[in-house]
Amino acid sequence: LAGDDLNCPHDGQMLKVIGEVASEQLDIVPATIRVIRHVRRQYACDCGQCIRTAALPAQPIPKSMASPGLLAHITVSKYQDALPLYRQETILQRIGVDIPRATLANWMIKAGQLVQPLINLLRDQLLAHDLIQMDETTVQVLKESGKAAQSKSYLWLQRGGPAGHPVVLYDYDPGRGQAVPLRLLAGFKGYLQTDGYDGYNAVVAAQQLTHVGCMAHARRRFSEAVKAQGKNGKTGKAHQGLAFIQKLYRVETEARHLQPEQRRELRQEKATPILQQLRPWLDQSLPQVPPGSATGKALQYLHNEWDKLVVYLEDGRLEIDNNRAENAIRPFVTGRKNWMFSNSVAGVNASANLYSLIETAKANGLEPYAYLRQVYEQLPRADSVEAIEALLPWHRRTA
Repeated sequence: LAGDDLNCPHDGQMLKVIGEVASEQLDIVPATIRVIRHVRRQYACDCGQCIRTAALPAQPIPKSMASPGLLAHITVSKYQDALPLYRQETILQRIGVDIPRATLANWMIKAGQLVQPLINLLRDQLLAHDLIQMDETTVQVLKESGKAAQSKSYLWLQRGGPAGHPVVLYDYDPGRGQAVPLRLLAGFKGYLQTDGYDGYNAVVAAQQLTHVGCMAHARRRFSEAVKAQGKNGKTGKAHQGLAFIQKLYRVETEARHLQPEQRRELRQEKATPILQQLRPWLDQSLPQVPPGSATGKALQYLHNEWDKLVVYLEDGRLEIDNNRAENAIRPFVTGRKNWMFSNSVAGVNASANLYSLIETAKANGLEPYAYLRQVYEQLPRADSVEAIEALLPWHRRTA
């Protein structure tokens, strides 16, 4: 206080300090760019024929000005924050740095190629475990041999890995046929969880996998049927089917934090009786509802997928639905809305690798920028399989 504020208004005495009142605000300092100079000494012999220069530390992209920190920033901005490279070009210009988007795109391709050894190790981990969830979504590639620029290609998502070490992998393929899961899952044994797409049936049969269905897709169809009836629709088969499935999900809410064996026991106790009521109701309802109606389609999906939908009861590690895979593919879907297409096959393959590394890092509790900066710094210097393995997300988490 200053001036008259320091005097008591009642008796005029000087006020004394009796304590403090603290308040806080958040502040932010805009991004700044700094230049890192590598100064290497040169040596020469008096003979004039021998000149040597000290070696430059291994760089993520040799002979470029892209440092590990800058590469990590651009990677996370595009693949985590869904900022297209043309927007990043503008943002960098605002802080006084002019890097053309073509250069940024080339860096992302080279970064995706750089991390391939890590992706290979992650795939080994994925296929060695006995539970994988899969999903796929469309991607447009402008320059693709044998395909028009407007045609659809696909990004395939696989999520699995050992307990406590989740692995999330993206893979590009120009098609959606059964040959793709056969290629991606070569050598895999165990549970494969997917939606109702028939393209997975070949790999299930060829490798004798246990196919697990997705109850969320069944629930979605009954929910859509209820909405199609409108607010004034009578309570009927769609409402009844949805109610059954909602009961199953209430069991899952109760089981969420249990250990796998406890989860299996709870499902056997509470979910099995619900399914034992649902099956006769389904058999009775099928012939009563026109198959072309929304409710008829929901009933038919439940009937066709039944054997897969009940598999989750047998192992507490299994999920009732494929939502984790769908959630893992969502960042790509969000990014696609902004950048819309990939220019080349090399670009989309690099994107698949970088999405894989970011989503696996997040699934293992890592902050993507900090993790990628470590990878870009240390991977160029890794000279053994052990050195590359040390960069896997679960090793960095405990380092």
